[in-house]
Amino acid sequence: MKVAIFTDTFYPEINGVARTLKKFTDHLSEQHIDFKVFAPKTSSSEYVTENIHRFGSLSFFLYPECRIALPNVMKIKTELECFSPDIIHVATPFNLGLCGIYFAKKFDIPLVGSYHTDFDQYLAYYELHLLSKWVWSYMAWFHNQLETTFVPSIETRQQLKERNFKNLKIWPRGVDCQLFHPFYDKSSVRKKYGLSKKYLLSFVSRLAPEKDVNTLLHIAKTIPQEINKDIEWLWVGDGPIREVLEKEAPENVTFTGYLKGKDLAEIYSASDLFVFPSPTETFGNVVLEALASGTPVIGADSGGVKNVITSGKTGFLCAPGEADEYNQAIVHLLSHDSLRWQMGMEGRNYALTQRWENIFNQLLSDYHHVIRKVNREIYA
Repeated sequence: MKVAIFTDTFYPEINGVARTLKKFTDHLSEQHIDFKVFAPKTSSSEYVTENIHRFGSLSFFLYPECRIALPNVMKIKTELECFSPDIIHVATPFNLGLCGIYFAKKFDIPLVGSYHTDFDQYLAYYELHLLSKWVWSYMAWFHNQLETTFVPSIETRQQLKERNFKNLKIWPRGVDCQLFHPFYDKSSVRKKYGLSKKYLLSFVSRLAPEKDVNTLLHIAKTIPQEINKDIEWLWVGDGPIREVLEKEAPENVTFTGYLKGKDLAEIYSASDLFVFPSPTETFGNVVLEALASGTPVIGADSGGVKNVITSGKTGFLCAPGEADEYNQAIVHLLSHDSLRWQMGMEGRNYALTQRWENIFNQLLSDYHHVIRKVNREIYA
């Protein structure tokens, strides 16, 4: 099988889409499956390979860390004719995704795609509600041209069904349980960040409005003083409102910037709780990473996160935006060590069942099914 992937975000960009696609292409390499990625150029030269064709790009106004590519159509045409893919996967609905659809139709190549980002929810956080109807119409038009649209969670599939999206199939996310685990030296993390209080709470995300960091800020400010005096926070990530958050956050919050690999895994492992109020996730990769690290998660009862956390077993789900609910859950778990430990172990056990290898092999099986179906129709 030869796979061509069209995406407006890819490694080394730091977001869930880019990380998932990088994991997938690593798996393709390990399985000796040929692939080509068509993606925007980035400012970093950290990752260069002959499998990736990059194009000039502009920042996306809602998400400056992501790029909108300015593709060279003739170059894409030449590369595709030379590569002759068996299937095209479009991962974003922007310029490169549209190129993927165009060439799939032009060359009769089976076409699939994936839905990663709830742009409609994002618009609400940027006070662009009036665009919502247009966005949903465009997204349905885009995805209904595909043989299959892979979605990351049951919640997202239901949401898209209600919006008249067709041919939806679950493509969940996995986690590297050898990297993310509970057994790091917790004292080294505390020493590194100068932490001395009894409890460590963490948050990992892009620091942007759609992650509902305002609720996170309210949580940190309103935890009852009798337990707050024993709490320190690590907020991992960067983004457009980091400077504002640093000015407004209480003294017990430390901002680390973006982290990855072992540096990130150690923080999950050292944390007593992971708090994640974002209601806009189609999956919530960081939630699964925290669970793999043996850390209970208190998250929003919304989006894909509600399909990852089993409330009362691996953490708690709280109504979006309700800081008081989060604080009640935080106080309850910090006051019950054995329950917190049990939830951490349950989370780790769940994460161990979410292996990337199995998930990607199922996706490849789905690819084969689509290829056979389309080829039967072409040659019928």
